[in-house]
Amino acid sequence: MAEDRDTHDDGRPDGRDTRWTGHRAERRDQVLTAALAVIGREGTAVSVAAIGAEAGMPRSVVYRIFRSREDLDEQIRARITDDLMAALSPALDPRGTIRESIERATATYVGWVALHPHLHRFVGTGSSAATGARTAIALRLALLLDTYAERFLDDGPAPNGLHLHLAFAMVGLVDTVVNQWAGQPEPRSSLDDLTEFLSDAVWGVLSTTTARLGLKLDPDQPVDLT
Repeated sequence: MAEDRDTHDDGRPDGRDTRWTGHRAERRDQVLTAALAVIGREGTAVSVAAIGAEAGMPRSVVYRIFRSREDLDEQIRARITDDLMAALSPALDPRGTIRESIERATATYVGWVALHPHLHRFVGTGSSAATGARTAIALRLALLLDTYAERFLDDGPAPNGLHLHLAFAMVGLVDTVVNQWAGQPEPRSSLDDLTEFLSDAVWGVLSTTTARLGLKLDPDQPVDLT
């Protein structure tokens, strides 16, 4: 019997293997897209069979694509996190005033959670995915704070690590409050009220910390760095 090969004699990839790899990637994407649709519609307690049915394939095929249910769940959480970051990243680019930039970022995150409560809850069931999302947002924010410090702090750089601490403090504050809000039964505060509260809280942390460095910010100060 001929031996299976995935390369030619000269080391080039076999075309059949390349096609199979592409096909497998397409089916993986198909399953993850279906999983987000089912979870978003029905909640976090969904079966592999239900995900497979949404994707148009039997449960056995899903398990050929993913090593285990744990592997599938981790990749679902990663996809949700990617979708969240895609929605949030544009809002993290400051425009207008400091106040407007804070409100825009906060409203975008709160709005995403309100629109996708089951996806938000599913990510929260995996501590590594939730931590990864918070870390990605905080690192992006810390880089922005570094840029502002270089422009506005005339007496030298801020204490080592301060921007990172400040970024994680603001992200942790927002995440904790939003998690508490999302877990409450109706009635609860409106999106507008929650966004206003969080925007004020983030501004409070930011202004207090920067004031310690001798930098008094005005919330209506433009944030254009050009």
